[in-house]
Amino acid sequence: MAENGAKSKPKRGERLPEYRRREALIGWLMAAPACLLLLLFLIVPFGMAFSTSFTNQRLISPNPPEFVGFRNFTRLLTMRTFTLEPSLDENGDIVLDEDGNIEYPRLRNFTRNNPDYPQLDGLREWFSFQQGNNRLVVLASDVVFMKAVFNVLYFVVIVAPLQGGIALLLALMINQKLTGINIFRTIYFMPVVVSMVVVSLLWRFIYDGQNGLLNSVLQFLTFGAFEPVDWLGNPNTAMNAIIAMSIWQGVGFHMVIWLAGLQTIPNVLYEAADVSGANSWQKFRFVTWPGVRGTAVLITIIITMQAFALFTQIDVMTRGGPLDSTQTIVFQAVIRGFEQQDISGGSAISVIFFLMVLTVSLVQRYLTRERA
Repeated sequence: MAENGAKSKPKRGERLPEYRRREALIGWLMAAPACLLLLLFLIVPFGMAFSTSFTNQRLISPNPPEFVGFRNFTRLLTMRTFTLEPSLDENGDIVLDEDGNIEYPRLRNFTRNNPDYPQLDGLREWFSFQQGNNRLVVLASDVVFMKAVFNVLYFVVIVAPLQGGIALLLALMINQKLTGINIFRTIYFMPVVVSMVVVSLLWRFIYDGQNGLLNSVLQFLTFGAFEPVDWLGNPNTAMNAIIAMSIWQGVGFHMVIWLAGLQTIPNVLYEAADVSGANSWQKFRFVTWPGVRGTAVLITIIITMQAFALFTQIDVMTRGGPLDSTQTIVFQAVIRGFEQQDISGGSAISVIFFLMVLTVSLVQRYLTRERA
């Protein structure tokens, strides 16, 4: 018999008691609506997108879809490097232009129906850099998609640590028993409850290149010396402007999660640290941070997933411009699937996006796992 009245577990193959089977049935019935919604709006659509990505299906087309294998993925992911050698004159000397820069043959001579370079046919220049006198060119079959991948990775790398760090700092500041502290908590959390569309429209006016609030404030602070900048119309500032807005909008949500983690740390640990003569940094390092390690893992995963899914800000504020400097993967999937009616191409992008997010999630889980 089990001690202390504990119920023994049924052996393998042994029939469960009636009350246990009834509890299991009730549990499955309660979970059924959520499982059904996940099946209809997540699993089935992904299965359809996965199968469509191997066809040439269009949104509106009289022709039936045909199986094309990995052609959609090849068009998105094909990359090559090519070295352009300097142009030479009749004497074999390097030709220079009027500014003294080295002249190179036109790249399209090698990427347009050149039988000597069939592997370069149809590719376009993504970026290039000097390698001695030669020019090394990175080519891609779909330059816009490659820019979208780079932009998303850049967005994730910048937003994840900054948003998480600022949220932690705010949580530490308001995790105090002071009069009126709830007012500050509410103020910091307010941007979270506002629709992202509304926030994006508001910040689009703030970033306006003519009469935007940001330019006006900077001109006032510099007594008119600051030259107005079209923050969303300049390829060098557009993505950074969206990053700043995104951090401001989401930092309050993660602050609340940090705050919940901070309030689970027993006060007796801080009292023991005070008795030991620990300073503020030592208390944070040896008491606070170990106490919120699980919270840090959760926040890192949430911020990363949200950053990968960047769409609304781009759709409202820049539409991927200027010069594709704010293209993102989700935005490309929507544009190609619906506006360009290329359902198969949009589906292929969605599958690649899923694999990217899955890979990052597995890596994060491995790096943040509990070590024995």
